[in-house]
Amino acid sequence: MYDVHSKCADDFIDHEEILATLAYADENKENTELIDSIIEKAKKRKGLTHREASVLLACPIEEKNQEIYRLAEQIKKDFYGNRIVMFAPLYLSNYCINGCTYCPYHAKNKHIPRKQLSQDDIIREVTALQDMGHKRLALEAGEDPVRNTMDYYLESIRTIYGIKHKNGAIRRVNINIAATTVDNYRLLREAGIGTYILFQETYHKESYLELHPTGPKHDYNYHTEAMDRAMEGGIDDVGLGVLFGLDKYRYEFAGLLMHAEHLEAAFGVGPHTISVPRLKHADDINPEEFDNGIDDETFLKIIACIRIAVPYTGMIISTRENKSCRGKALHLGISQISGGSRTSVGGYYEPEPEDENSEQFDVSDNRTLDEVVRWLMEMDYIPSFCTACYREGRTGDRFMALCKSGQIQNCCHPNALMTLKEYLTDYATPETKKIGDRLIEKEVLNVPNEKVRKVVLENLRLIEEDNRRDFRF
Repeated sequence: MYDVHSKCADDFIDHEEILATLAYADENKENTELIDSIIEKAKKRKGLTHREASVLLACPIEEKNQEIYRLAEQIKKDFYGNRIVMFAPLYLSNYCINGCTYCPYHAKNKHIPRKQLSQDDIIREVTALQDMGHKRLALEAGEDPVRNTMDYYLESIRTIYGIKHKNGAIRRVNINIAATTVDNYRLLREAGIGTYILFQETYHKESYLELHPTGPKHDYNYHTEAMDRAMEGGIDDVGLGVLFGLDKYRYEFAGLLMHAEHLEAAFGVGPHTISVPRLKHADDINPEEFDNGIDDETFLKIIACIRIAVPYTGMIISTRENKSCRGKALHLGISQISGGSRTSVGGYYEPEPEDENSEQFDVSDNRTLDEVVRWLMEMDYIPSFCTACYREGRTGDRFMALCKSGQIQNCCHPNALMTLKEYLTDYATPETKKIGDRLIEKEVLNVPNEKVRKVVLENLRLIEEDNRRDFRF
């Protein structure tokens, strides 16, 4: 029985409700009167239900699809402006005891080199990331209770926050690790993590059990209920995601939105982020063996419909996608991207030898962070290295209240400009700095409050002339 308030995964991700949703969408995918009414509701920027959004996703009418795309782009601008948050993944370990059939870390893969970063390795890797200009990391690791312990994660987080090299500092550490207990989530919260991220991979329970035949991740309910435990442990920023290509994309889309609705209903706070990875080639993994892959057109429509359905959430796209696809996705709702990423355990300090490849997936966008930053600015986006909301306590319901009201831009736009100035001053190539300085000069005029604008201008001067850092509203 579908129950959005229930803490049981089988209730808030109800199989029969998803099937009924898909049937309803099929019945109404060309019902222009209903589609128009859903679009009109979406224009109010309050979001859509999983059933309403599924109708839009199923709609084949090109005129209506173009309207959906235009609305998604406008909603993204309304909530997040032209800012794009930058981050990088840091893989701590690829030791894993699970049997996930789509991941090269699966326990039966005997030819991938197994690695775990020591604390000295982490210092070298993070220093290299700081020297690129990164301020925000997403920690990644396989599930191995002997090697990848909570003590190891906590020590690694302390190490990362303690590394200060030149003007560099990691100001926000997000973490993507296996589902764990309320007590462990409380420890992660106390360690100062930002967002806890966990991808569902697939919401189709039967497929989930087949794709995870062995290991602790086989427990569908424990995995799916992880965000509830994280919130009970005090982590109020959580990040959802599915791996598109494992099961039917419309099923996953409905399940993803139902999960977001559940968090909103049960805790008053929806997901801080939603990620949209697609299955890619990796060691011992051939994506062509999975028959649910989606083309770029479908992928981009999914992004647009998620943006319309949950307008407040940050949306993340990784270097799984190539430059062209990422550029199109930015217009339809993406607000966070990675740059200069490595999906191996190590590789930032010095490249991995070819015979020691430990990548979790093949990277499709191999540009440096500087190249990505310049590319964004050439499209009039503001690359943002801001972490102010997290460090000022604007998380969870406090962040969502500001975001839903549109007031978050009064903080985020100035903060984005100041952190971009830090990047340009400390790390950018001369050409990138030239483009960025012009962009900042133009964008600072868009700060509406005159007093705030004066403060921003003074802080920009202090960053460049007095080597001052870390200004924030």
